[in-house]
Amino acid sequence: MNQFIDLFRQDMNIFYEQTKAFYNGELTKTQYKGISGGFGSYAERDGKANMLRLRLPGGRIPKNTLAFILQQVETYQLDTIKLTTCETIQLHHLKPDTLFHIASKALDFGIICRGGGGDFPRNVTVSPLTGVQKEEYFDVMPYALAASDYLLSFIHGPKLPRKLKVAFSNCPENVPHATFRDLGFTANKDGSFDVYCAGGLGNNPKFGVRVAEHIAGEDILYYIHAMVNLFIEHGNYQNRGRARSRYLQDTLGQERLIEAFQEKLSAAKQDPSLKLSVSPISITKTGNGTITNDRIIAQKQEGLFAVSYQPIGGLISPQTLKAISDTIQDMQEVELRISPFEEIYIINLTADEAQKVLDVTKDGATTPLEHSVACIGASICQQGVRDSQSLLRECIEAAKASNLPANAFPQIHISGCPSSCGTHQTGLIGFHGGVKLIDKVPHPAFTLHVNGCDKQGSERMGAQLGVILQSKIPAFLLDMAQAVVDANMDFVSWFNSHEEDFHKIAEKYLV
Repeated sequence: MNQFIDLFRQDMNIFYEQTKAFYNGELTKTQYKGISGGFGSYAERDGKANMLRLRLPGGRIPKNTLAFILQQVETYQLDTIKLTTCETIQLHHLKPDTLFHIASKALDFGIICRGGGGDFPRNVTVSPLTGVQKEEYFDVMPYALAASDYLLSFIHGPKLPRKLKVAFSNCPENVPHATFRDLGFTANKDGSFDVYCAGGLGNNPKFGVRVAEHIAGEDILYYIHAMVNLFIEHGNYQNRGRARSRYLQDTLGQERLIEAFQEKLSAAKQDPSLKLSVSPISITKTGNGTITNDRIIAQKQEGLFAVSYQPIGGLISPQTLKAISDTIQDMQEVELRISPFEEIYIINLTADEAQKVLDVTKDGATTPLEHSVACIGASICQQGVRDSQSLLRECIEAAKASNLPANAFPQIHISGCPSSCGTHQTGLIGFHGGVKLIDKVPHPAFTLHVNGCDKQGSERMGAQLGVILQSKIPAFLLDMAQAVVDANMDFVSWFNSHEEDFHKIAEKYLV
């Protein structure tokens, strides 16, 4: 990565000049978006400030990275810090001078924003507990970090048709959705990977096509190179709405797609420099003692634990960020990992250390509904149609006021538009924002998606049932929760065994 720092630093002049032009009224939002996205930044909906996306390969936040982020938050009094489903952190409401300072200073800490948006390879996502998870096949993080470094080399390469997302999964839990990304590597028990390509969420969602099985980890860069060249040759440069790699399944067909991929792979393998050698990430720390809590995960390293912490809506407060940083400062080998569920894991803790982290992260989610996933929403995002965060707050408040048991409510996935930044197509219950015309009057509404699943081997895209007015969604959840209570079950068990009852309730709210 270090070889790109100076190159990307030189690019900052372009970002600086174009951002000045936008705020001087010389560029439209659309014109500016086409430039700023490549620097990991977009103007917010009101056009008065920007957001900045920090690339965090594998969702890793070492202590020095956390200290840098906290320093910026405190220096500029930032109040909106968003964890994303692509394992990055977004800083919001940044004025131009603040934006430039943070983006430039981040490079000094090895944090790259370049390519964080726009038509570039994006942040590489990884199973967040890889390396410490008892159930994993093997630690995929070293391969993901090598892939991330290699993908940076394409930022100054040939233009891609659209963004390219790459993921590594360490077991069939498939947390980073490796089987339906633009390119995904899924671990096997024998230490090899299967490879999937041309998948993705959003409009016209598709599961990836398996193009290889049981490949050696040392060969992953060949597959990345092949995918990039396949995308460049066969991607759609004329119609952005059909430019994502998943549309290759439509234009080429799956059989021809596999053939074309193998052709690019054969060409890539002529370059011996792409053969990869990685070193395992060793954890030398030892611990003793035991601790139990709903947020405690015992690691495969004896005596060490991880603490899970989910800020509601993925919005972490500056106060909690500081409390975590202060608490772990002198703890050896401790780091943070961001999950695609907008959750943070603090890993490599002894039992005593884990208790201290639990104590400073009590403001997070404690119920399935509070563990819901929601994008930043239309109050900030210029692409958004509805305010995901507002809907989530309304649902949580209604659930609390009902006094119904917490396990009677579902975890939900909310996206403010069809783009699926809230992964609404992967959960049992998902919503994406839109508008419903009733008597020619537009009303805030969400499309309901049901019965999605992201587990490898059982993948399902949630089926669209219809549209519910935003004002009615809390009542819809309460109605379901009451049915769950009446059946003396938890929501997941009820949903899986009462399909007819679920549809009867949903029909009452669809418009």
